[in-house]
Amino acid sequence: MSEKLIVSSSPHVGTTLTTKKIMLHVVIALSFCVVAGFFIYGLYSLLVVGVAVASAVGAETVYNLIAKKPNTINDCSAVVTGMILGLNMPPTVPIYVPIVGSIFAIIIVKMLFGGLGKNFANPAATARVFLLLSWTKQMTTFVNPVDYSLGGKEFLTGFIKGSIDAHVTGATPLAEIKSTAAIGSFDLNLLDLFLGKISGSIGEVCAIAIICALIYLLVFKIINWKIPTFYFISVALFTLAFYKNGYLYVLPSLLSGGVLFAGVFMLTDYASSPVTRWGVIVYAIGAGFMTVLIRRFGGFNEGASIAILLMNCLAPLIDKMCKEKPFGYRKPKKQRKGDKV
Repeated sequence: MSEKLIVSSSPHVGTTLTTKKIMLHVVIALSFCVVAGFFIYGLYSLLVVGVAVASAVGAETVYNLIAKKPNTINDCSAVVTGMILGLNMPPTVPIYVPIVGSIFAIIIVKMLFGGLGKNFANPAATARVFLLLSWTKQMTTFVNPVDYSLGGKEFLTGFIKGSIDAHVTGATPLAEIKSTAAIGSFDLNLLDLFLGKISGSIGEVCAIAIICALIYLLVFKIINWKIPTFYFISVALFTLAFYKNGYLYVLPSLLSGGVLFAGVFMLTDYASSPVTRWGVIVYAIGAGFMTVLIRRFGGFNEGASIAILLMNCLAPLIDKMCKEKPFGYRKPKKQRKGDKV
């Protein structure tokens, strides 16, 4: 035979997907949210995302130069981290916030733990929690979308000023849900939630864009369908359980805040999520429980990022508990006193 037999270590799985291709698919999916945020909040939102991406790429490049390691920016993972973090920002956040957040995500959470695939938690989610604790006011000041019926002047002024003076500040749907949770009644337009005509972070408000991104990632088999599915189901069920007249809050809770965005882009991170069959389900349900628990009883209206960080830390333990026994495995019998060895 002229053909050579190539012997390699397991796993013996053939695929055309490389790390770079996977990250590029995620970039394309995130672009739906970038475009939606651009039209909803104006040019300044595009600047925020761009600065977050540039800071993430720059931080990884500088770290590799200082550590004298090969440059790893070609895998595009830093671009993904920057985009996710930028889309988690309010549309008029001061420009230094995404810069510090991206540097923290790349240097502290990713590179100091060994780089891509070795981070203990999702870098963007961890950085967002860090920014929430460090600059709470800047990270929780939201504005209304650009009003095109009045000429849409905020579309440009937001870019020029980069401050809340460019828009009219507005309460997020989550703030209204939290304030009315005790009475079990509120007034929210579901169509506005679906289209993104609400106050919130740049990439989390437009449900249509996130759903399109989810379909894209599922079609190309980039993410595990179990994680977003069981996460969304658990958020719905725990909302029913924790809220008075909970059925009124299910759709608003799913369509507002970071639930859709977190379930599609952050909870599905390869490195920080479980790999066992039952582990991913426990992980997703636990994240849904923590999200609703923080929203209902915690100090922050939005609990998705904190829930993701907590579940990332528990992922190794979940995998250990849900580890399946190999086929044909038999538990060894315990030796009794007097038995011959």
